Amino acid sequence: MPTTILAKRRLIPGKTSELVLDAPHIAAKAQPGNFLILRVNDHGERIPLTIADADPEKGTVTIVYLVLGKSTALLETLEAGDAILDVCGPLGAPTHIEKTGTVICVGGGTGIAAMHHIAKGHARAGNHVVAVIGARTKELLLFHDELSAFCHEVLVTTDDGSLGRKGLVTEALRDRLAADPAVREVVAVGPVPMMRAVAETTRPFGVKTTVSLNSIMVDGIGMCGACRVTVGGQIRFACVDGPEFDGHQVDFDELCARLGAFRDQERVSLEKFHECRCHDHKKA
Repeated sequence: MPTTILAKRRLIPGKTSELVLDAPHIAAKAQPGNFLILRVNDHGERIPLTIADADPEKGTVTIVYLVLGKSTALLETLEAGDAILDVCGPLGAPTHIEKTGTVICVGGGTGIAAMHHIAKGHARAGNHVVAVIGARTKELLLFHDELSAFCHEVLVTTDDGSLGRKGLVTEALRDRLAADPAVREVVAVGPVPMMRAVAETTRPFGVKTTVSLNSIMVDGIGMCGACRVTVGGQIRFACVDGPEFDGHQVDFDELCARLGAFRDQERVSLEKFHECRCHDHKKA
């Protein structure tokens, strides 16, 4: 059954958008760390997107996506009132959350929105939640106000110093860890290089570090094997064993290589998509 888009917000016009979906069955069971898989139309591929928020009472789930390939470009053409053909979820193992003390949640890019649901879960569990978020400039920073609503601290970094501290999230994280030996866990969601850097930053401190892996997926239920990753020397499936794993145990070299496996095909597909849309506009 198609899923209706109730609201759309262009967070970064042409690059990043937020959709609120009418999905009561998913919202009723969605937990922090879960994701969903959607297919825009009959000819679309299945793409995984982490649930940024869920409201069981309203029956809605929120997703945020970066317009990067053909499928997200196609998704970007939809507006409030339109419908997505297939939405499956919640999928994946939820974040393990318990009351432990201080938890630092690190986010970069659209990972900030995905991290939002996890940070909210830790706050509801009674933990002292510190959000560390970063972007190239203040115009590209996501979910600052949303995180400020419940996080005890929100540390902001920008590459150009236009908001918060000038520098990288790992620099702010390192200083926070050095100042507070009571930090119990660090959670990182974002681009693979950022999550890898976070894991290396926390390693000397011996702090538990959880990362959410964005490996390539097809079915999302553990049957295709496309999302396999190596963690602690063992093969794991991100869709059913994860997507969250111990960041100190992840083989990031393998993950990066697998993520680039279809880069050329994706580029060609996106180019053809734009060519077709240009042709349609000319006909109109």
